[in-house]
Formats: sequence, structure tokens, C-alpha cells
Amino acid sequence: MGDRWHVEVDRGVCIGSGMCVNNAPDGFRLDTARQSHPLTPESDAGERLLAAAEGCPVEAILITLSGTGEPVFPPEE
Repeated sequence: MGDRWHVEVDRGVCIGSGMCVNNAPDGFRLDTARQSHPLTPESDAGERLLAAAEGCPVEAILITLSGTGEPVFPPEE
């Protein structure tokens, strides 16, 4: 069994670029205010979700390991 991730979007930071939807259309949607939302807050770890977080121009997507809260993206410095 693989890792599970908790995915959230900081709506105070999100600018609605839609890059997350382009990179992971099965993981994110934009609402009518063009704010991003994860389709499911708990997901199997996956390259498309990570690419969406890495491609966000304002780093509004936060990914942590479910259960432990250990950061996946952005990584701790």
C-alpha cells in the first residue's frame, strides 16, 4: 500500500491560474470565483498531484502525509 496525501489549497494565496487543473484535472477544480479546490482532500500519492503543487505559480497547494502531517510540498527547508 502506498502513501496517502492530504491536499489543501490556501485560498488566501490562490490566484486562480488554473495550472493545478491543467496538471491534475482529476485532482482539482476551480469554483465560480476561480479559487482552486482539491476534489478529494485525502488522495493516493501521485506524480500529477505533486506536479500541480510544484507548478502553482504562488505555491498555494500544500501536500502533507496523511496521518503524520509530514510536509511533502512545499518541502521543509
